[in-house]
Amino acid sequence: MQQATLRDYIELLILSAIWGSSFLFLRIASPEFGPVFLIELRVASGLIVLMPMCLLMGKFAELKQHWKMIFIVSLFNMAVPFCFFAYSSLNMGAGVLSIMNATVPFFTAIIAFVVYQQRLHRIGLAGLMVGFLGVVVLVFDPSEASGVTSQLAIPSALFACVLYGIALNIVSNKLQGVSGVTITAGGLFFSTIVLLPFALGQQPEVMPQGSVWLSVLALGVVCTGFGYILFYRLIARIGSQQAIMTTYLIPIFSILWGNLFLAESITLFMFFGGMLVLMGVGMTTGRFPGIAILSK
Repeated sequence: MQQATLRDYIELLILSAIWGSSFLFLRIASPEFGPVFLIELRVASGLIVLMPMCLLMGKFAELKQHWKMIFIVSLFNMAVPFCFFAYSSLNMGAGVLSIMNATVPFFTAIIAFVVYQQRLHRIGLAGLMVGFLGVVVLVFDPSEASGVTSQLAIPSALFACVLYGIALNIVSNKLQGVSGVTITAGGLFFSTIVLLPFALGQQPEVMPQGSVWLSVLALGVVCTGFGYILFYRLIARIGSQQAIMTTYLIPIFSILWGNLFLAESITLFMFFGGMLVLMGVGMTTGRFPGIAILSK
């Protein structure tokens, strides 16, 4: 692991823009295909692109060696949370959904503290409370412009974030040195198999036509395939605690894309709640200048 360079920060910016767009594509495609069937298409399309790359790079032996842990990661980082986020996208604007996603570092820090004995100082605990307050503000946003139309939308998104936090810790502690291509291709492979029977049971009666398929391909190939390769590579280079700095930028890009392409409004509650969540993330992970929250 090394200190982040300018190249790493540029890659973090690119990754944030890519993952910020994923919430836009979910909002577009999920109502057309349904959550589970859409995610099956997402992981399968990513697999078609990445598995040949994995084989051509000679990573099959690495995948075979670590398949059990990669299978676990696929459940916690792709198959299950993808479906919960897709469900939430039916009942929540892209901007609010991305702010929910910003809670991932909270759960990453808590799991690192409980399972891997990484210390969480008082400022970190205060950060958890600040971030939680931000989520409460978002939950009680009274305006229709927030896009939240179901009481289950926010709990569903938060549950997905807990799973992401588990997966991040597994990758950082159990899959050190394993190629990002191997983890991503293997995760897509296992997710495709696990979700297939559920997706067939929820297949749309009339298959959507037209440009909505571009959103599916963008989710699978760009946001999932390329995005996760870039993310796992950053974890290997600078560690999970720095790689999750994407959390700060993803909501900005998501709100921007949602406003530009879906005409989603930015409410005062969304702005204030988002600021509290991001402030809490900074306090919890030690990303504010002069604060070191997590240490082994």
